[in-house]
Amino acid sequence: MAKVEWSAGIDHVSGALSKPSKKGQHSCKKMLLGTHRVAATQSDACNRMYIRPKVTRTAPLKQEEIEARSRFAAVRAMVQTRSKDLTKITADQAAFEAQKDLSYGKKTMLAWYWKVCGDAYDESLNG
Repeated sequence: MAKVEWSAGIDHVSGALSKPSKKGQHSCKKMLLGTHRVAATQSDACNRMYIRPKVTRTAPLKQEEIEARSRFAAVRAMVQTRSKDLTKITADQAAFEAQKDLSYGKKTMLAWYWKVCGDAYDESLNG
């Protein structure tokens, strides 16, 4: 295993450092992944680097995945439309402020839009 010496100011690295391109552009062909272990041990070698080859999906999409993707696309379009609708902004802001401090309330306006539009989408399918 290789040993990584970090430059001053870099304590650890965690996550994908480079990802393979989705569209076949001249990018790296493998993913470089860095991890940082935080368990208390006697060893100070807690950073690891992995190289993962590009993976292509071989299984066909399930019906649930297709439905989830279409729901996501539809709700995203509803959120974008509603957030720019000048006739609803004041009422939406008031409704958001009224619920945000409740235990079940959404803490950001975007999360609130996703909940409202998601509920409206589900109701339009079921109702």
